[in-house]
Amino acid sequence: MAQQAKDLLGRMGKGPAGLSTGVRLLIGAGALAYGVKESLYTVQGGQRAIMFSRIGGLQNAVYREGIHLRIPWFQYPIIYDIRAKPRRISSPTGSKDLQMVNISLRVLFRPISDQLPNICRQLGPDYDDRVLPSICNEVLKGVVAKFNASQLITQRQQVSVLIRKQLTERANDFGIILDDVSITELSFGKEYTAAVEAKQVAQQEAQRASFLVEKARQQRQQKIVQAEGEAEAAYMLGEALTRNPGYLKLRKIRASQNIARTIAASQNRVYLNAANLMLNIGGTGFNDGANSLKK
Repeated sequence: MAQQAKDLLGRMGKGPAGLSTGVRLLIGAGALAYGVKESLYTVQGGQRAIMFSRIGGLQNAVYREGIHLRIPWFQYPIIYDIRAKPRRISSPTGSKDLQMVNISLRVLFRPISDQLPNICRQLGPDYDDRVLPSICNEVLKGVVAKFNASQLITQRQQVSVLIRKQLTERANDFGIILDDVSITELSFGKEYTAAVEAKQVAQQEAQRASFLVEKARQQRQQKIVQAEGEAEAAYMLGEALTRNPGYLKLRKIRASQNIARTIAASQNRVYLNAANLMLNIGGTGFNDGANSLKK
């Protein structure tokens, strides 16, 4: 292979001078273009780069977005995405009253730009896989163990704030920023869930029984008040009839009007005299009831 390359160069050297110069210029231009291409690299938006040198090792400088220079072969960039990324972590743990709790977190994390060299040295490019599962499980188990199962439900906001505070402090030790920490799932074991449901059913039955008792008491009171009202009305009516017998005549006239209206609406033909309709105002029988009241 080496002999063939030597023969090719020898034949090129023996060729015309213009051809040899053109080939050399073409090779030189290609080498220059390749060198320029390998000497430039681009950092996209939302990214940061750190430089690794084969001579000095990992450098502490952090490069922002844009085009940057490097020495080909001796240096190459390591690019990190610093945009917030979501991650969901689940952890089964125990509460203060020894109930099993399945809790899940959703965290939005990103690396601290100024600490990328240390992150690369200590954790590598998969820093989130190395750090987040361990610290999330540690914090979740520590916080949940401070509350009873019922408190985890009634004081969920307080639990979430406490988890976020401790988890943010632990992640900051590794150069990670947590923009958001939220509880996405909080469930208990089957036995505890069944016990809670049975308790709820018992409370609802007790409330229903109390409602029925109160309803019966109110109905009883209503009947008493209604009976007292009817008795009072009857007494007042008797007093009114005694003092003014004309009231009885007025009631007779109204009763006759109702009877006449009912008969008129009927399809059958009915013949009644004025006495039966209580309309014989001029008769002596119309005033008998009123006169008896006067006596």
